[in-house]
Parts: sequence; C-alpha cells; structure tokens
Amino acid sequence: MKYFPLIVANLGRHKIRTTLTILSVIAALFLFASLRSVLTTLRTNAQFGGARRLVTLNATGLVFTMPVSYANKIKSLRGVHSVSWANWFGGRYGDGKVFFGQFAIDPESYLAMYPEVVMPAEQKEAFIRERTAALIGRRLAERYGWKIGQDVTLQGTIFPGDWTFTIRGIYTPTNPAIGDDAMFFHWDYLDERVGRWGQAGWFIVEMDSAGAAGTVAKAIDDQFRNSSTATKTGTEQAFQASFAGMLGNLSLLLGFIGTAVVFAILLVTANAMMMSANERTGEVAILKTIGYSDRTLFGLVLAEAGLIAIVGSVLGLGIAKAFYPLVKFNGFGFLPGFNVTAATMAWGALIAVVLMIASGLVPALRAARMPIIQALRKVE
Repeated sequence: MKYFPLIVANLGRHKIRTTLTILSVIAALFLFASLRSVLTTLRTNAQFGGARRLVTLNATGLVFTMPVSYANKIKSLRGVHSVSWANWFGGRYGDGKVFFGQFAIDPESYLAMYPEVVMPAEQKEAFIRERTAALIGRRLAERYGWKIGQDVTLQGTIFPGDWTFTIRGIYTPTNPAIGDDAMFFHWDYLDERVGRWGQAGWFIVEMDSAGAAGTVAKAIDDQFRNSSTATKTGTEQAFQASFAGMLGNLSLLLGFIGTAVVFAILLVTANAMMMSANERTGEVAILKTIGYSDRTLFGLVLAEAGLIAIVGSVLGLGIAKAFYPLVKFNGFGFLPGFNVTAATMAWGALIAVVLMIASGLVPALRAARMPIIQALRKVE
C-alpha cells in the first residue's frame, strides 16, 4: 500500500487520457454484461417447463390455429389429466411504443395448470367469474399505474376494434421465466366478439405422469394426423426453447460482438499504458538509480494497468447490475426475468484480470529490464 500514492500520481499525470481509458473499460464491461445477460436469460427461459406439461401446436406453425374442440378429444386420451388452451391477442395500448403480451385463456383450467402464477384468492375468483375481466402482472401494473377495478382499452391488431377489460387481478410469478408483464383475459370473450370463431392458438396438456410425455405426445399427434389440421406436440420446455431458436444463432453473434468490443478496449488500454511508459523512461532510470529494484518497477507499472482495469470493471459491471432493475427492463417483452447474474459478474471480473495483464505486461517488462544507462539518456 505504500506505493499506492505513487501509482495514483502517475495515472494523474494525464487526467484526460486516464479518464477516457477508464470510460472505455466501463463501456466494454457494461456491454459484455448486457450481451451475456441476454444469452443467460434465453437459456434460463428455454429450460422453463412443467415436468407434466405438454404443448400442442398446429403442425404447420405457431401462427396457425386449431379447432378448440380438439380439447375434448385430447382430454379423452389415456395419460391426460387436463387440457387448457390459449391464443395470442396482439393488441396495442396507448401509443403502442411499449410492448407487452396479451393472451386469451380458459381461466379455470389454465390457472389450475400454472401454480407459478400467484395472486390473492379473491382476485383469482373475481377474474374467473367476470367475462370481461383481465389479469395482469405486477410489473405491468407498476409501469402504467393500473389498479384493481380499472378499465383498460386495447386496440386490436389481429382482432380489430377497441377491446375494454376490467382489471380484477394482479399476479406475481414464482418463476421469473413466466414474466410479470403480461395480460390474460377470457378466451370466451374473444370467441364471442369475433363471432364464435372456435379456434385455439395452442393447447397445454397436463399429464398424469411426467414419464408418459413421449407416449402421450405421440397419441395426440396420431389422433389428428389425418385431419384437416394436424398437430405437433412436445414438452413445454421444447416449446419455450423454440422461441430462442427463432432468433437464429444469436449466441454466436452476441459472442462475436462481445469479443470484438473487449479486444478493441484491450488495444486502447495497452496503447495508453505504452504511451505512459515511454513518457516516463527517464523517471524509471532515476528510480533504478536510487535503489528501486526491477521487481518493484515491474509491479508499479502493472499495478497502474490493474487500477484502471479494476476501477473500470467495478463501475461497468456495477452499473449493469443496478441499471436494469432500476429501469425495470424486461427485454422488450421477449426476455422475462432479465438479470445480470453472479456468473456474469464473475466472468466480467476475469476479463478485467486478463485486461490488466495483457495491457500492462509489456510496459512492465520493458521498465523492469531497461538498462539504467540507456534509460538515463532520456533524462534531460
């Protein structure tokens, strides 16, 4: 610690350069934490899924519907405990700039399948009882200031017109992968408004036993294989993972961007350290002359790079960790449970160590190995 004032004084010689270098490290670590958090959130959400739940889709694709009458046929199959269904609504609220999901569901069967969706019992009963009722996530309520009993009007896109709902419940998920910024309302209300449409976007199938997933899924698809609307059934976890697959090789893209950014900042930091070391060649000679060892000089120069890396990484990672919860960021509705994890923070710290060594090693070795006579030539 006795050399710390000397290290700070050396970095303070060019305050603008040191400040800009630290800001570069902050930006790099903030971006790294953000990009990696997108990947970790996608992976976490892809792993969500009840062990006893299957999802049945139209075999043609997710955007195509199926007759809701399929529910009774599915429920009659051996190994099936219960069936529910849902539709994507796709409405807009206000200026439509903020996205949140809206789903038409069969209230009783759907909520019975998802104990992860938690709310007071009286709110649940009120939501189930009222045809035009809506159930919203807590984050959504906080964002818009919505209250129980308030009317909310959405502008339909897939289903045109103004749709007014009365908020009867506010839920808090026990699993962040579900998200707390969605709206649920009665499928019956949707069906009635569009003229007894009788279609479902997907079915959720609860099995008697988790071990029967393959058998039950095959039985469902075999039943409708020769019908006008064939189905494709898989585990709920596979259904969640399919959304990540729609984004293509996002892991490779974000990994490449993150690596490029960190490498660029490494060059900036190394350049700053080399410039600083060249400017102080004469000082190194004087320090050696008065008795500073090569090991001490090596440590002093490396410590300067370390201080820049430590300050930049602490601020960059700290800002990332605090920023997203502060602004209640939800990944634009596609990344529920978005969070900078402890593992991401640890990886960021490791990058800071690598940055310190890579940017400070060459200047430190040069200062330690420089002959005193050669260095003294720089002294004016």
